[in-house]
Amino acid sequence: MALKHYNPTSPARRGLILVDRSGLHKGGPVKALTEGKRKTGGRNNKGHVTSRGIAGGHKQRYRYIDFKRRKWEVEGTVERIEYDPNRTAFIALVKYADDELAYILAPQRLAVGDKVVAGKKTDVKPGNAMELGQMPVGTIVHNVEMKPGKGGQIARSAGTYVQVVGRDKGMVMVRLNSGEQRYIRSECMATVGAVSNPDNQNQNFGKAGRSRWMGIRPLTRGVAKNPVDHPHGGGEGRTSGGRHPVTPWGKPTKGARTRHNKSTDKMIIRSRHAKKKR
Repeated sequence: MALKHYNPTSPARRGLILVDRSGLHKGGPVKALTEGKRKTGGRNNKGHVTSRGIAGGHKQRYRYIDFKRRKWEVEGTVERIEYDPNRTAFIALVKYADDELAYILAPQRLAVGDKVVAGKKTDVKPGNAMELGQMPVGTIVHNVEMKPGKGGQIARSAGTYVQVVGRDKGMVMVRLNSGEQRYIRSECMATVGAVSNPDNQNQNFGKAGRSRWMGIRPLTRGVAKNPVDHPHGGGEGRTSGGRHPVTPWGKPTKGARTRHNKSTDKMIIRSRHAKKKR
C-alpha cells in the first residue's frame, strides 16, 4: 500500500499523510467472526485508571484473528484483505476447503485469490504457517509463538518481522526487530513473510483530532505541572526537569529496565540493550 498525500485545503489537511487503503475490502467484516467491544477508558475492573491518556474514540467491533494456525493441511483461499481498527496491520479473510472462514494477519505480498496452508512443514511462501524448526535459516517470519499451541505473540504489528538465524539443540535462534536474539522452541508455529502495512509508521495525522478518534487523549508534560502533581514540576521559569525522567509516582521511565523474569533469561542470547559495535 502506498502513502496518500492531501492538498492543503484546510489547516488540518496541510501535511496530512495517510496510508492509501483503496485496495481493501469496502464493506463490513464477517459478523460471525466479530463481537462487540466496550471502551475501558484506561480503567481496570475496580474502576481505577491504570492507563492514562485513554478515552473516547470511535466505536469498534473486535475481529477474531486466528493466531494459532493449527488447522493443518487444509488449503485456504484469500477472499479479501480488510482494515482492522483494533491493530495496525491489515487482516485477510481466508476460506478453507471445508468452507470454514477465518481471519489471519495479512503478510506483505499476499493478494486476493492466493492459497495459504498451515502444517508441520509447507512451502516457504507468504501466508503459509509451519513449525519454526522446519524453516530454512534466513527465512523472514511473523506471528511467532513463544509456547507451542499458545498462538503467535511476537511480530504482529504492521511491518514487523523476525528472522530465523540458526538452530541449536531443539531450539531455533531468531533475531527480532529490536536487535534481540533469542531461542524459541522448534515446535512453535510461525507464519512466513513480514506483516502488512509497513507504511503505517510514515503517516502524519495532521491534527490532534485524529488521535482523539483513536481514543488517545493529550497528556500534560511533567515539567509543566506543579511539584505537588509531578516530580518534574515547579521551578522558576522553564526547566528541563532537573533529574532523570520519572513517572508522576517517581518510578524511572524512558529507558529504565523493567524486565524481571529469571526463568526465561536463558532464552535470550543477545539483549536488545547490548551495545552495538561500531
